[in-house]
Amino acid sequence: MKKSLLKLVGLAYVSVLVLSACTSNADSPGLEYMPDMYRSPAIEAYVDYGEVRGRIDESKKTVLSAMTPPSYTIPFFGTDSNEVKLMMPYARLANVSFRQSHGMFGELLTKEDHYAAAIVDKNMIVLTKDNSEMILSKGKELFTAMCQHCHGEKGDGNGPMVASGAYSGVPNYAERVALSDGQMFYSIYYGKGMMGSHRSLLNKKEIWTVVHYIRSLQSSNYGKFNANGTAVVADSTKQK
Repeated sequence: MKKSLLKLVGLAYVSVLVLSACTSNADSPGLEYMPDMYRSPAIEAYVDYGEVRGRIDESKKTVLSAMTPPSYTIPFFGTDSNEVKLMMPYARLANVSFRQSHGMFGELLTKEDHYAAAIVDKNMIVLTKDNSEMILSKGKELFTAMCQHCHGEKGDGNGPMVASGAYSGVPNYAERVALSDGQMFYSIYYGKGMMGSHRSLLNKKEIWTVVHYIRSLQSSNYGKFNANGTAVVADSTKQK
């Protein structure tokens, strides 16, 4: 009698669960047992917390919602030693003046002129006969997406933003042939003049790739090699 009663109670409990899981909504998952264990909440990294569901909070309108990684942390870039070295934290620091000019607060800055020191830095991506075409093609792609709107298709400083009158003083790369690769990298990484920092848009490998492409805009021979694999000496007098 006791066993029969337990069976009836168990059957009734199962019936309640089955029936409560039924719904007329075809998109409904029905009754879910501990849904958080398999239905993880969506994380929205870039949310404007100044306006949530129609509610305005002016105090949060100008606050960045995206969190940045802790200082000096290094993402995993595989096991290729050259690739890892290329992506290690940048040794040069921005000047303390960048607090006011480029909004760099809460990070390590220097009173020294690391831009001038960067003149000795060489491009960490070495062009060869085999990789030159691929690297310059990638550089053009990045330049078109990130730089062309101001610097212009030919790097002459006459991009659409300049033509519209929104910006002025954008340099012509033909007049910057004496600028070292390291100084170009520094300028793109931290920003210079009216140009803001691009380090959140381009990683170090991409910046060095863009520097190669800029060189190709300065000289028609840049990135070209002889049949024996020797680089053609760039002639800066023959601009594109």
